Amino acid sequence: MKGPVLTETTLSLIAAIPMPVLVIGQDERIRATNPALDLILGRDLTGKHHITALRQPGVIDAIARVRGSGRAASVRFVFRDRDKDTPYLVHITAAGQDIVLCFEDQSAAEDVGKMRRDFVANVSHELRTPLTALLGFIETLGGAARDDATARARFLGIMAHEAERMTRLVDDLLSLSRVEEDERVRPRELVDLCGLLASVIKGLEPQAAAADVTVRLDLARDVMRVPSDAGQLTQVFANLIENGIKYGGSGKELVVTLHEPTNHLRLRGQGVQISVTDKGDGIASHHIARLTERFYRVDTHRSREVGGTGLGLAIVKHIVNRHRGHLLIESELGQGTRVSIFLPVESLS
Repeated sequence: MKGPVLTETTLSLIAAIPMPVLVIGQDERIRATNPALDLILGRDLTGKHHITALRQPGVIDAIARVRGSGRAASVRFVFRDRDKDTPYLVHITAAGQDIVLCFEDQSAAEDVGKMRRDFVANVSHELRTPLTALLGFIETLGGAARDDATARARFLGIMAHEAERMTRLVDDLLSLSRVEEDERVRPRELVDLCGLLASVIKGLEPQAAAADVTVRLDLARDVMRVPSDAGQLTQVFANLIENGIKYGGSGKELVVTLHEPTNHLRLRGQGVQISVTDKGDGIASHHIARLTERFYRVDTHRSREVGGTGLGLAIVKHIVNRHRGHLLIESELGQGTRVSIFLPVESLS
């Protein structure tokens, strides 16, 4: 026996719900859907048996249980499109003689879960390699190389290098955690970018000299203050300049440019651009969009050789986001790379 006809008000309410909704009558046929549901299962489902529309045994069994017990249930439903599968959590509730299904998109939650699993796997992999090396050398020093002074000195040097690598990784992980925690708190301190950039470059002089790279600072003016976190901006520019020294090529010049403030579309207002430009090998275009992903490397072996943890640009991205700024990476194979930071310069009032 069919239930009463749904009123226009009820149909309007169902249509207004942003989640996909499906109503099944006492006769097991579909009584109503909304536009969001139509995008998943198709249109013109009213009057059809719900089994022909849903087709997934888990959902159909759950509907039968709710019909029999009156107790609400939730079950997983996967919408299979040609391009991808979209997971939903279907909430099934009895409403009088009808059964109401609400489909909650789980894509974001499952993506976060996957990111967390990938992150743990990446950290484990990054730590396992130096730990394996350390354990191997410790075993060797306790055995065959116990009385070999030359081997002992060489192994201890390698062990120190691997321990430093793990220390850098842990430091970057802690830094990333702190930056993410503070990302919603906007910095309010006025910081002089000119002095900060000069200080960062001064601190990296030994590294630049060892790599035979000349770092040139090109300032639009002597003093330029912006609301920011001095410690975090120091970390940003130290990372970018250090990358330029490592990958910019021996015997070449690295240029750090602080431009005059101007209106930037990327900031939708007044801002300043700071660019770090090298003349190295450049980066292929298909890598650029992924450079700020955690542990993503263009050249894994080379990155590890020069001491990279794969987290530097991820930290830079989060710090720039906290400053309501914008990060732009431009590169072309054989033409070098330019990394630009755009920061707003509005007053603190």
